[in-house]
Amino acid sequence: MEESSYSDVLQLRRGRRPCCRRGTQVVLLGLVTATLWAGLLTLLLLWHRDTVQGLRQLEDIAARNVSRVSKDVERHKGDQMAQQSQVAQALQSMEEIQAEQKRMEIQDSELSRNLDGLLEDLSNFKSQGLNERRTALDSLERLQEEVAKLWIELRVSNGSVCNTCPEQWVSFQRKCYYFGEGAKRWFQARQACRRLRGRLVSIHSQEEQDFLAKHSNKKGSWIGLRDLDREGEFVWMDQSPLDYSNWRPGEPNNGAQGEDCVMLLGSGQWNDAFCGSYLDGWVCDQLATC
Repeated sequence: MEESSYSDVLQLRRGRRPCCRRGTQVVLLGLVTATLWAGLLTLLLLWHRDTVQGLRQLEDIAARNVSRVSKDVERHKGDQMAQQSQVAQALQSMEEIQAEQKRMEIQDSELSRNLDGLLEDLSNFKSQGLNERRTALDSLERLQEEVAKLWIELRVSNGSVCNTCPEQWVSFQRKCYYFGEGAKRWFQARQACRRLRGRLVSIHSQEEQDFLAKHSNKKGSWIGLRDLDREGEFVWMDQSPLDYSNWRPGEPNNGAQGEDCVMLLGSGQWNDAFCGSYLDGWVCDQLATC
């Protein structure tokens, strides 16, 4: 009886042991699973926290950047407005300068017109004064020459010989003649005679003409006849009338509308020529002394 009871107990223990092992395994699997889920949840929570912190930091950085950019934009707007204001002021100053420049140009134009008028008046006054002075000097020279001629006539009537000439001058009929050489224009020849205290020769007779033709330069010489003041109205340097002439046939012809000075040709005849031409000869005269 006791043996049967003991065997029953052993059989009962053997039947229960596999069932307890499976339960334990299930519990352990549940614990491991729970632990894994807890760890995973912890990791998720940590990742979420870090993510939230990172987002907050990014938000702070973005906010600071936005604030900085906003300040830069505001400063840029302020600078732009200041530049626009400076540009407006510069444009206004430019307009004022242009207006002032136009006003000065108008004043300059008026001053130029006034100055031109004054210069023209001065030129006219100077020209008038020069003409009057030249007329007065010519009158004085004619008067002095007439007095000198009268004095010579008086000395000759008293028996004096009046044929004294400076060195290198040639005497003929109470006058002295200088036969200059060297290329000169008519005005240069006139000045050369004045420096020698004479003037370009005046011819009043055939005898004087023959004398000059004999001694003058065969290439042509300037003489003191010209029509510079009025075309066709020839006047001698001594202001005496044209009482004798020896024109070459067809002369004077005022060729090329500019021949206002007279030259003595090698043949002895006269020809009107351009005053700016160069001639190799020029003849001066002055009264001889007693």
